[in-house]
Amino acid sequence: MSASRRSGTTDELGPDEPGEPGRSGEPGEFGGSDLLAALLDGMDAALCAFDADGVVTHWNREAERILGWTAAEAVGRHGFAGWAVRSADAEEVQSRLMSAMHAAGRQVHEFALVTKDGGRVLVRTQSAAVRGPDGKPAGLYCAFSEVHAQIDLERSIALSEALFEDAAWGVVLIDADLRPAVVNAHAARALGVGRTSALGRPLGELLAQGVEDLEAALTHVLSEGAPPAPAEMWVTLRTPEGERRRCWRSGFVRLASPLAEEPVPLGVGWLFQDVTEAKQGDQEASLLRFRANQLHRAGHAAAECEDPAEAVTVHLDFALAGFADHALIDRVARSSRAAGEDGQEGAVRLVRLAATPAGAPGPSMLTGAAGLPVRYAAGHPAVQCVERAGSVRADAGSVPAELARQWALARQWPDDAVHALCAVLRSRGRTLGVVTFLRGCGRARFERSDTAYAEDVAVRIAAALDLADTAHGA
Repeated sequence: MSASRRSGTTDELGPDEPGEPGRSGEPGEFGGSDLLAALLDGMDAALCAFDADGVVTHWNREAERILGWTAAEAVGRHGFAGWAVRSADAEEVQSRLMSAMHAAGRQVHEFALVTKDGGRVLVRTQSAAVRGPDGKPAGLYCAFSEVHAQIDLERSIALSEALFEDAAWGVVLIDADLRPAVVNAHAARALGVGRTSALGRPLGELLAQGVEDLEAALTHVLSEGAPPAPAEMWVTLRTPEGERRRCWRSGFVRLASPLAEEPVPLGVGWLFQDVTEAKQGDQEASLLRFRANQLHRAGHAAAECEDPAEAVTVHLDFALAGFADHALIDRVARSSRAAGEDGQEGAVRLVRLAATPAGAPGPSMLTGAAGLPVRYAAGHPAVQCVERAGSVRADAGSVPAELARQWALARQWPDDAVHALCAVLRSRGRTLGVVTFLRGCGRARFERSDTAYAEDVAVRIAAALDLADTAHGA
């Protein structure tokens, strides 16, 4: 105990003098100054001292608080017998205490002491000999505290060590400058660095993205305290293999010094667990539910359309929600389709059938079945889609905005399009056309899961388009 180490700075035990019994004694005892009295009474552990005959010579305020006996009542008594311990235990307690005078180092014992009001309290003691000028034992000091307080301290230390060695989640102590001070093994693996190499480094050196949100959370905890619930934070790690995006469910606690009169922030305890896979699974499941619901609603809405051509735009409008910014439907020109039925190869000619408004958002519009062919160049994604009878993805890539605009205009698409997905329209074994979904720069590129959804929409659009052809005698 730190208290007992501080008490061990005394030189020797002197005879107890009248005056202020039991606090620090008069000059000549333990250095003989008022400083000693202040030190003893300011200790956070109870302390008493005995001379070579076992007579109590010192008794500080913490001992008085724990047992209720004042210094005036304690100093001058021979041992604890008859007042601070039960008579049945007095001999054993006395012998174990006095044995510290002839032992090397400190002796640790647990005793049940008696309080002034007759209660009992279990204490843990640390006793050591006090040597005189001649080097011989002149007495001993005994520092003690309630066992439950000591156990609480040991539990806190054990918990701290377990968190930084065996915990199955990341634990990082962040100092007041928002830099890692201690990192456990799990956190080091999650950050992709060594436990020591992360210490003292700015968080921006460890994270490529998400550092602003993390530092904002740490600053809030330092000033306001811990948030009421864990927070899920997306970050991008810098690793030798490249950047990795992860989701960490994080909890924060403010660390304050227990020795200060007012709480002084020492930093923040940051505990986190990687929930990337679970979060991605939840997002994918939520997206699938939303898209299935959109298909369901689109089917019911299309069933109420008298004109099958109108049902085509209904399916297109429902598919756009949360999926794309623009959409186009081009159908295969009748002359091109006829050439294909005769077995002759010819260039694919596509005619614009429907499109979303180019300006303000609104419902898709039919442009008429007898429109002019669209000026698609050879190798255009929509043409490839028809030729392959399969979906085609395309994007402008990481290019400046002006080059991306030129890329879109060259393909006869709105100038803000940077990602495209073309799905073929087939019904009754025939290719009827192609539906193209377009996304702007604010959205991610189309993935395989997006392709599957676009193909589901294309099947419904193709069925409505085929029915429209039949109804109009095509």
